[in-house]
Amino acid sequence: MNSQKSMTSLLLAIFLIALNLRPAVTSIGPLLETIKKDLHLSNSEVSLLTAVPVICMGLFAPLAVHWLNKFGQKRGISLLIGVIGILTLVRVWLHDYVSLLITAFVIGVAIAIIGPIISSLIKEKFPTRMASAIGIYSLGMGAGATLSAGLTGVLYVWVGERWEFALAFWSTLALLAYLVWFVAMKPQHERAVATEQQQATFRSPWTNRRAWLILLFFGFQASLFFSLTTWLASAASELGFSVIEAGSVISVLTVSQILANICIPLLLEKFPNRSFWIYFSLFIGTIGVVLLITGNVVLIWPASILLGFTLGGLFPLALLLPLDETTDAKEANAWTAMVQTGGFIMGGLVPLAIGILYDFSGTHQMTYYVLLVLIVGMFVVTLLLNKKALHVQG
Repeated sequence: MNSQKSMTSLLLAIFLIALNLRPAVTSIGPLLETIKKDLHLSNSEVSLLTAVPVICMGLFAPLAVHWLNKFGQKRGISLLIGVIGILTLVRVWLHDYVSLLITAFVIGVAIAIIGPIISSLIKEKFPTRMASAIGIYSLGMGAGATLSAGLTGVLYVWVGERWEFALAFWSTLALLAYLVWFVAMKPQHERAVATEQQQATFRSPWTNRRAWLILLFFGFQASLFFSLTTWLASAASELGFSVIEAGSVISVLTVSQILANICIPLLLEKFPNRSFWIYFSLFIGTIGVVLLITGNVVLIWPASILLGFTLGGLFPLALLLPLDETTDAKEANAWTAMVQTGGFIMGGLVPLAIGILYDFSGTHQMTYYVLLVLIVGMFVVTLLLNKKALHVQG
């Protein structure tokens, strides 16, 4: 009974930690145009506020191995959640572009290190229920994205159109996560990882062809997610939507994403064919992008629903793929760090490229075609992956 209660509290802690891994990025989206005008920025410059933390999530993911070795699970994640909370809070006093970029950079580094550690923790603590645990983890990220994307515009209006206050509000999530994580990770639950143990005997994922394919898949889905959360509100504004209305479009996207975050992992427990759910998610996403390409104002709503479902389905699948390939927590940590290194760098660069294209063309039509290319890329990579590995049990 105590063990079951302990595992439940640990899952709650994982959910609350995940809740903090997106607001620093997704809260910018609804206020993109506002910040751009207030600080006199170009589209390329303002898109760096979301691109920088995402690129950091990739560049600094390899540090997860060394961070876990030095601080362990409990203290290591406690420190990182503290960094995210404090730097999100100090945004309330920031009204310049450089300071926002610095906070975005450091928060991105913290998120980069947390990701692989949580994945390895799930591999270690929930070896027979990985799909469900990953589902809770991805649900937390989806919920964080939904809350921040949907409510930041409302907060902006509520606090007297002060975007600094609207961004800083999300630091409250970090305090809650810190307290629950500290209680859930009792000393006996944390396994120290010695330096010699960290030097595992498994083959480096950097020399493994399958690891590179999974990295590409993760990169394409991360690019799709961050491109949509960064630019969909702007695309809605281009069609005449107000700040709150554009935020509502993102809310629809992320609510749909949360529903998929809940449904797909549950379905994976009964029907563990990874490739089927990937193809299904990509098919739904293709329809959503085609609806956006039409330029019809009304169709942006069903497009947001379909694309949200795509994002919610692809993300837990992308997290599961490296865990399926590994045999223990240390190997899972190494694979996840590699996959997220390249994947998040792609996820940061593509929205930045969209900003440059937007500056050049003055319209989001090119944005929609970039989204379509990302979906096709995932389809091709899935075809190249060995079907046997995509049929494993969750």
